[in-house]
Amino acid sequence: MLLKPFKLERYFAEYEFTSKYLLSASDCDGLSQRALLEMADEEMKRMWDDLTLGYTNNQGLPLLRSEIVKLYKNISSTNILITAPEEGIFIALNTLLAPGDHVISVFPSYQSLYEIPQSLGCEVTRWLPEKNLGWRFNPEFLRNNIKNNTKLIIINFPHNPTGSLPSQEEFTKIISIAKEKGIYILSDEMYRLFEFDISNRLPAICDVYDKGISLSGMSKTFGMAGVRIGWLITKDKDLFAKMQVFKDYTTVCSSAPSEILSVIALRVKGTIIQKHINRLRGNLALLDDFFGKYHDFFDFVRPKGGSVCFPKLLKNVSAVDFCQKSVIETGILLLPSGLFDYNDNHIRIGFGRENMPEVLSKFEGFVKKYFNIP
Repeated sequence: MLLKPFKLERYFAEYEFTSKYLLSASDCDGLSQRALLEMADEEMKRMWDDLTLGYTNNQGLPLLRSEIVKLYKNISSTNILITAPEEGIFIALNTLLAPGDHVISVFPSYQSLYEIPQSLGCEVTRWLPEKNLGWRFNPEFLRNNIKNNTKLIIINFPHNPTGSLPSQEEFTKIISIAKEKGIYILSDEMYRLFEFDISNRLPAICDVYDKGISLSGMSKTFGMAGVRIGWLITKDKDLFAKMQVFKDYTTVCSSAPSEILSVIALRVKGTIIQKHINRLRGNLALLDDFFGKYHDFFDFVRPKGGSVCFPKLLKNVSAVDFCQKSVIETGILLLPSGLFDYNDNHIRIGFGRENMPEVLSKFEGFVKKYFNIP
């Protein structure tokens, strides 16, 4: 396996911790440990105080898995493998795929979702959304591009970076097409539970498809990227066993403190998630106003879920140039679309942070200067 540099992560490594303002982050503000522990019930306070820093269960703390189960409808704790989120992608793809397999993946997307299959010797067909239809991913694309050796379809809804979310009917069609051919579906559900209209929430793939693998975690919806806790879920017992064996070659087990902190958060999930949803809705309203005001300079498609959007720069502007000048001149970090191997004319904006009003005000000043707006 020969992996190419991870463009987005290398860009973040250069700028994320030196930039004053993050207008590109895909997560919400990180919870403080103090605030989280204050929400712990008596059982979890005792477990935290008495925690020993030894090895943990390879599959994941049973108590943690019993809390994760409550997020789903048709799975048991035996179907859950605790991983770091990125590790989950690595494990699932290395376990499922072999050289010569064909993969269809949503695109643009998080680079590892298509880069790892390519590094394994797989052919990857990129499934692009139709921007003029609200970044819609047409399920018929799958039917028209499936081959005899198609092994896996990779989806990610709500979608990073566009915020696209298919209808229930379209989602059902995706599953139906995969089921006809016996194709696995890996569903990156890191932004699930961040739907602005709860009626648009899609079921987890592990709940509705026996060859489905759900990837989720604490990073986005819980604002706990620092604990590095995620999970893979599948009802395919043979695949699950192989994934568990593969984990023996990666982390072996998860961080004991991180597992306890995750249990605490999951037990108050309604409070945490609702707080983040409220902030996202408020910040999205600010973006509606902003892009409405500057519609001659940006083409903005409103996201249906998640914490990011993907506006297009008009006036033949280079996203690389725009983002470089933004971070150098104002300290505002944006992501150019080239980091997603996409055309150099879009930027990713994240709107999950509390300081969004302040940052957007400063960004407006930069936009006026960049485009020479009086």
